[in-house]
Amino acid sequence: MSDLSQKKKSPPTESIGAAATLGAQVQPSSKRVRIWACIGAAVLALQLYVWFRWVTGPYFVRIEPGPTPVPTAMKTVLTVWTAGIVLIFPIAIYWFIVRPWIRERRITLDGMLVGAMGLMFFQDPLLNFFNTWCTYNTWMWNRGAWTSHIPGWFSPEEPGKQVSEPLLMNAPGYAVGVLLCTIVGCAVMRKVKARWPGISNLGLIGVIFVYAIFFDVVMEGLLLRIGLYVYPGSIQSLTIFAGHYYQYPLYEALMWGGAQAAFCCLRYFTDDRGRTVVERGLDNVKGGVVKQQFIRFLSIFGAVSAIFFCFYNIPVQFFAMHADAWPADVQERSYFTSNICGEGSEGPDGKPVPCPDPSMPMPSKWSGYVNFDGEFVPREGTELPHMVPLEK
Repeated sequence: MSDLSQKKKSPPTESIGAAATLGAQVQPSSKRVRIWACIGAAVLALQLYVWFRWVTGPYFVRIEPGPTPVPTAMKTVLTVWTAGIVLIFPIAIYWFIVRPWIRERRITLDGMLVGAMGLMFFQDPLLNFFNTWCTYNTWMWNRGAWTSHIPGWFSPEEPGKQVSEPLLMNAPGYAVGVLLCTIVGCAVMRKVKARWPGISNLGLIGVIFVYAIFFDVVMEGLLLRIGLYVYPGSIQSLTIFAGHYYQYPLYEALMWGGAQAAFCCLRYFTDDRGRTVVERGLDNVKGGVVKQQFIRFLSIFGAVSAIFFCFYNIPVQFFAMHADAWPADVQERSYFTSNICGEGSEGPDGKPVPCPDPSMPMPSKWSGYVNFDGEFVPREGTELPHMVPLEK
C-alpha cells in the first residue's frame, strides 16, 4: 500500500518535462535581450564619444554654400519643410512619450522607437565612408559633420570642407519621420493581413518590402527635387533622371526599402504583451522597473542600429566605390559641392580639387590626389615614398 500510495503522489516524469518546457516558453531566458542591450550600449557609447570629439573639435564649423545663388523657390520649400519638422518634433515627443506616461505610467514601443530612431541619425553620413557620393544642401543650417572622428573614416575631409548634416532637418526627421513611415507601413501590413488572412509571414514581409521600395522612390524623388540633398556619384546606368542634380539611383530604393521594411517588421511582429523579438526575456532581468526599461531601450536601439547598418550602410559601400563622375548640374551649384571639390574649392597647392571621378585614383583622408593639371598633390605633412632598390 505504501508503495502504491507513493506512486500516486509522484507526478509522471513526462508531466514534469512538459511543465518545465511550458515554463521555459512562458518565461524565456534574458540572454537575448541582454545581448541586444549590449549591442545598443556599445553603439551609444561610440556615438557619444564621436559627438563629443566633434563638438569640441575643429570640424564643428559651418560649411558655407558658396557663391552660387540658391533659387528662391528652393529656399522657401526647404525653410517650410524644416519648420514643419521642427514643430512636429515636440508634438511627437508628447504624443508618443509624455501622453502614454501620464495615462499608463509606462513608455510604449513607439516611445522607445522615437528615441532609438532619433539616435540612429548618427549613421546618416556613413554612406560616404569610403567615397563621397552624396551631399547635402549647405545653404541649410549646419555645423559640418562628425564623420572625421569615426574610427577608420576613409573619405578625404578638412574643417569647413566636408559633407554637412542639416541638423534642424535630420535630427528630428529621423526620430519622427522614420517612425511615422514605420507606423504607416505597419498599417499596410494589417490591411494586407485582414484582406488575405492566410498569407504567411514571409509573404507579408515580401509585400511590405515592395511597398517600401515604391514609397522610397516617391519620397526621395520629392526630397531630391526640393534640393535637400543630391546623389552626384550615382551609377548612371542604374539611375533615373541621370545627369540632373535630382538624379535618383534605383539601388537606393532597394537598400532603404529593405531597412524600412525591417523597421516595420520589428514593430509589427510583437508578442501578446507588445514586445518585439529583441525584448524577449525582459521580465527575467533583475534590478527593478527602471533598469528593465533602460535595458529594453538599449535592446531596441541596438536592433534599430543593426537594421540601418546591415541593410543600408554595408551594401551602400559597394555602390559608392563604383560611383560615376559627378554631373555638371551638381558641380556648377556650389551649395551642393560642400567646398570639397570643383570651382571654389582649394587644395594644398592652392588650386581647385577635382570632384570624385572613376578616371582618377580614389583618394583617402591621408592620401594625396591628382589636380586638374594632372599633377599629384600630396597632403600637407606627407611626402611621396622613395623607391627601395632591390637587393642584388
